[in-house]
Amino acid sequence: MAKRDYYDVLGVEKGASDAEIKKAFRRIAMKYHPDRNPDGADAEDKFKEAQEAYEILGDEEKKAAYDRFGHAGVNGQGSGGFGGGGDFSDVFGDVFGDIFGGGGRSRGPARGSDLRYDLQLDLEDAVRGKTVQIDVPTLTSCETCDGSGARKGSSPITCTTCNGAGQVRMSQGFFSVQQTCPQCHGRGQMISDPCGDCHGQGVKEERKTLSVKIPAGVDTGDRIRLAGKGEAGPQGGPPGDLYVQMVVRDHPIFVRDNSNLHCEVPISFAQAALGGEIEVPTLSGKVKLKIPAETQSGKLFRLRGKGVAPVRGGGVGDLLCRVVLETPVNLSTEQRELLERFEESLNGNSKHSPRSSNWFDGVKKFFDNLTS
Repeated sequence: MAKRDYYDVLGVEKGASDAEIKKAFRRIAMKYHPDRNPDGADAEDKFKEAQEAYEILGDEEKKAAYDRFGHAGVNGQGSGGFGGGGDFSDVFGDVFGDIFGGGGRSRGPARGSDLRYDLQLDLEDAVRGKTVQIDVPTLTSCETCDGSGARKGSSPITCTTCNGAGQVRMSQGFFSVQQTCPQCHGRGQMISDPCGDCHGQGVKEERKTLSVKIPAGVDTGDRIRLAGKGEAGPQGGPPGDLYVQMVVRDHPIFVRDNSNLHCEVPISFAQAALGGEIEVPTLSGKVKLKIPAETQSGKLFRLRGKGVAPVRGGGVGDLLCRVVLETPVNLSTEQRELLERFEESLNGNSKHSPRSSNWFDGVKKFFDNLTS
């Protein structure tokens, strides 16, 4: 009897992705597995057929040969069921490993953990950049045993649970899967005579002083990766990385918004009415700001190029100065009299206070509409 097309067996199109092929096989395997159908010979045949199809289509090289030559290109490469050349549990470890947490084939010492260090910066340092020294508590490789975890003169032995494979086979229900060895955690070796200083871990707690170069223009949330400066891996494993996270402190004058800076500049009543020049601060020194006559409170002035050059490139931002009219306080008797005479001189003339006049006209119209 001629073999069915493998794509038809799994119910997928010829251009199906690896994920689609795996999903299709998983569905069929769950439905027709012999343990779920002990009295169904037809179910066992369908299961074997699906397994053979997946062994070919789930392998990139075999799939390419099958797409080009059909069954003739992969003769003898399919399992043909439980007794064939394929390893049933290997197939299931690949397809169902994500369900049970197994299927991985990690070998060798584990990598050390990554670390995060929050670096507090003043705005000036963040904008200009600088080099800082930081102290980081971390795990470093044990010098006594050179990170192996074994006492000097001894060495790790082959794991007795997995016999050095780093993997063990486990049965879960009707599935047989491979999982990382719980004894050696996938390393294939064990410490029989641990180092007295690190107790077999290969690492010790220390504080490291590191020099970190902060580029100009960083902002809160930016981070710098220092490769290999994290925790040392246990029993000689490679170290992790250190991530230095920027936290820019609030500034008493400026508020940063990406590449722009904002600040509020208080001006007096006379300066707002008559105009003039005032000095305003920037991160590079003082500059003159011209205030036109009749400037209203809240007016925004832009000083181009007085902002921040972003760390990722782009033009320098601007400094946006918002003038705020400051009401005088603690007036003397003479000052009060001068202001009262000034107020009388305006005599309610709307040309001196156009916004106020328009507002009161609007309020009057609003109440007239309510009562009409």
